[in-house]
Amino acid sequence: MNQRVLLPGQIPESTAEVTALTAAACLFHGFSDRSRLAIVQHLVQGEHRVVDLTGHLGLAQSTVSRHLACLLDCGIVQVRVEGRASVYSLVHPAATLQLLAAAEQLLALTGDAVTLCTTYGAANDAR
Repeated sequence: MNQRVLLPGQIPESTAEVTALTAAACLFHGFSDRSRLAIVQHLVQGEHRVVDLTGHLGLAQSTVSRHLACLLDCGIVQVRVEGRASVYSLVHPAATLQLLAAAEQLLALTGDAVTLCTTYGAANDAR
């Protein structure tokens, strides 16, 4: 995907640019929930069943299943049936790991700015 990066204040010029921005926003929305992000971080380490993830995260099975369904719909995870269990894994583990590493790098550079953000920061996390 070789696309022009939009600078602040620039308006997308083409339908392709709007489509690309929409897809990127949808991708980041898939990662925007703390529980989904924790699930992805566990799946970077390898396959997990729902019961494994509920144990790691301390979340209800229904909550983990709902987040996995979102990640599945986004194309971030895949599932295979093993007996009576569903086993989840990342579709593109190397690319996902690169994205998480880039996010960590950007967070290190921005310091507390993201968590202090008045719109999406930690103070507004009661959503």
